[in-house]
Amino acid sequence: MIPNIDPRQLKKVMDRMGIKSESIEASRVVIETADKDIVIENPEVMAINAQGNTSFQISGEVKEVDKARVSIDEEDVKLVMEKSGVSDEASAREALEESNGNIAEAILKLKGDAA
Repeated sequence: MIPNIDPRQLKKVMDRMGIKSESIEASRVVIETADKDIVIENPEVMAINAQGNTSFQISGEVKEVDKARVSIDEEDVKLVMEKSGVSDEASAREALEESNGNIAEAILKLKGDAA
């Protein structure tokens, strides 16, 4: 923040100026763009309302996820195999890739194919 200013004094000044801030308890923040997602894990989020406009200040562990390539976890493949009754790992992985990593959709797809 601003050096040599007591946080309580700063809050009083902000209140007089009509600026309100509030901490938001969040476990993860995702910013979706056309080609990637920006994922912020363990975020510290502050909502700042000034003159009717709300802005957010976010800090935390940032990673980017390319939407063109979905990463498939081995645990997800095993879960899809177990729940769909498919014994072929390649089929389970393919179903997950086609459903962009959506486990439920992959299971339903494989159950539909088997029926």
